[in-house]
Amino acid sequence: MRYRIYIVLVLSVVMLLALPKSTFAAVCKADFYVSLLGNDSWSGKLPEPNRQRTDGPFKRLERARDAIRKLKETGELPAGGVTVCMRGGVYSMTRTFELTAQDSGTADALVVYKGCKGEEVRLVGGKRIEGFTRIDDPGVLGRLDEACKDKILQVNLRHQGITDFGELKPRGFGRPMYAAALELFFADKPMQLARWPNRGWAKIAAVPAGKQAGRFTYEGDRPKKWAAADDIWLHGYWTQDWADSYEKVKSINIESKEIITHEPHGIYGYTAGKRYYALNILEELDGSGEWYLDRKSGVLYFWPPAPVHEVKAFVSILEEPMVSMQDVSYVRLEGFTLECTRGSGIEMFGGTGNVIADCVLRNTGNVAININGGTKNGVVGCEIYETGDGGIGLSGGDRKKLTPAGNYARNNHIYNYSRWVRTYRAAIRVSGVGNHVAHNLIHDAPHTGILFGGNDHLFEFNEVYNVCCETGDVGAFYTGRNWTTRGNVIRYNYFHDIHGPYTHGAMAVYLDDAASGATIFGNVFYKASRAAFIGGGRDNLVENNIFIDCEPAVHIDARGLGWAKKYIAKEGGWHMYRKLEEVNFDKPPYSTRYPKLANILQGDPAVPKGNVIRRNICYGGRWLDLQGVDKSIVTIQDNLIEINPCFVDPDNMDFQLKDNSPAYKLGFKRIPMEKIGLIKDSSSRSEGMSISKCVQNKLQIGQ
Repeated sequence: MRYRIYIVLVLSVVMLLALPKSTFAAVCKADFYVSLLGNDSWSGKLPEPNRQRTDGPFKRLERARDAIRKLKETGELPAGGVTVCMRGGVYSMTRTFELTAQDSGTADALVVYKGCKGEEVRLVGGKRIEGFTRIDDPGVLGRLDEACKDKILQVNLRHQGITDFGELKPRGFGRPMYAAALELFFADKPMQLARWPNRGWAKIAAVPAGKQAGRFTYEGDRPKKWAAADDIWLHGYWTQDWADSYEKVKSINIESKEIITHEPHGIYGYTAGKRYYALNILEELDGSGEWYLDRKSGVLYFWPPAPVHEVKAFVSILEEPMVSMQDVSYVRLEGFTLECTRGSGIEMFGGTGNVIADCVLRNTGNVAININGGTKNGVVGCEIYETGDGGIGLSGGDRKKLTPAGNYARNNHIYNYSRWVRTYRAAIRVSGVGNHVAHNLIHDAPHTGILFGGNDHLFEFNEVYNVCCETGDVGAFYTGRNWTTRGNVIRYNYFHDIHGPYTHGAMAVYLDDAASGATIFGNVFYKASRAAFIGGGRDNLVENNIFIDCEPAVHIDARGLGWAKKYIAKEGGWHMYRKLEEVNFDKPPYSTRYPKLANILQGDPAVPKGNVIRRNICYGGRWLDLQGVDKSIVTIQDNLIEINPCFVDPDNMDFQLKDNSPAYKLGFKRIPMEKIGLIKDSSSRSEGMSISKCVQNKLQIGQ
């Protein structure tokens, strides 16, 4: 009997080993599979090719999309939706993956495209390059520093089928968002286009021809080395510390030490003492990680920071979005890495109920994700870094009707963004009406963290630090120049270690240039420079916040009655009156939703009245700056100033209050600090707080 059992067990093992590997492979259950080992003529029903190689997964995402279309046409779409599982590997994307209205699911039957669990699925908008060799061209070697020659390698891109190199363009503040030119990525990191100085900045010596003449002089003799260079670019903060741009050099006069640029010239002209650096110069390829592309020959020169045979190198090629979602609804993209592209990662236009979840978006030339319009579309649990122009864009809602969109960005980790354009390319940009930004971690950036305009947005439970690092007159949260952008609530966020090193420094929440009608409630500001800044606006509420070591905690000024009077005036450059008329400010729904706005022209609208500062805690630093503001038009009450608030553990940045805090006697409400920042559960299967619930909560805190 025992012998028979033994034979059965042996035969069972043999039979299992004989089965196709896919039978017992631990892969996600799906309706269709896509694999690098696939074939678009197969059914797509198997996660791996069968033993006879007569069936297996699809080769391309487009083939899976088309299979779903066919199911819908024949009425065979499963009642619970359909899932496409993509097996691990590096997929080169030579064109945009397009989804349109015909690719939609329903609220009860989502269409899901996902990376198989436990497998890294990389969608690459570029191509791997190999075959680096030593430089053998004497002409090229003669242009390099002697000490660097044996460190720099070369590879001919044309020989690898790459002939479109893109082009450098005068991108920057106030200019269009161009796709980046070809970039080099090594060990999954962007490499530095050869520049001088390698770190820091050069300074404009003088502008003898005038600020707007398109020329300036330089110090030293470095440009003498660049005589053979014919495509030199400059990147600088040419006049304002909050406006950068790239300018192409037209000519250099080494005798007069003057640089002349092509139009449109530097943003706001050139100003003596302002900072810049030069880039795209072969002669400046003198540091580890630097590279240069000779566009005529197609040869790329590179000083690798690690042995090239040990680490993969890619160049970006695709200029269009990697994924386009046009009027599609109830589609979920999950578990992908999108990278190495000249343009953006994902562009979404319209639709409803779409979710981008648990993806990594990195090394893009433009932004990671743009959600343009639609309703209840969101980005959840994504990691975004090393983007050229910013992180997530959220727009949607009807501003004239004040109809909310309910689009959202939740639980995303966004850092090291704005590699190319350094200003006003936010981690999250929000416009429209009624969108939601919550539980995001944002850090390490040259300029702003969240840039917003429009109405009734809710920003809550976000942690923001170490932004504004390269600029001045900047806010971690920023809005401005519109009396009608009301109803926005900034609550339960943690701002810390925010310091702008240049002119006017940094603000944590910057209500700039007459921004009005915002609520700043229940936030924690620690070493956040000028924390809550009201720049000439009205009807703003600053309540129930904790300020520690800020300089100052709260600022209010009357700029509209002083230096900004000409800009706010009816024909002024900020177009404040035109913006009022654009939304019919004195008629419903604005007159009923914001009754104070309806009466704004009864008197001088530039007077910063109606601001309320109450029940806040300020410990360390300075409390309040009022610049040109009559105290009679500001409500300041029940604030706890320079009295020990009894923090639980301030040495370890635990600023929760003990039960015996004197702030509670003033009516201070507990801040749920334990909920701030990223949360472990990044599931987006529920859309979170509804807009009606958001509005309810706004009303509860005084909006």
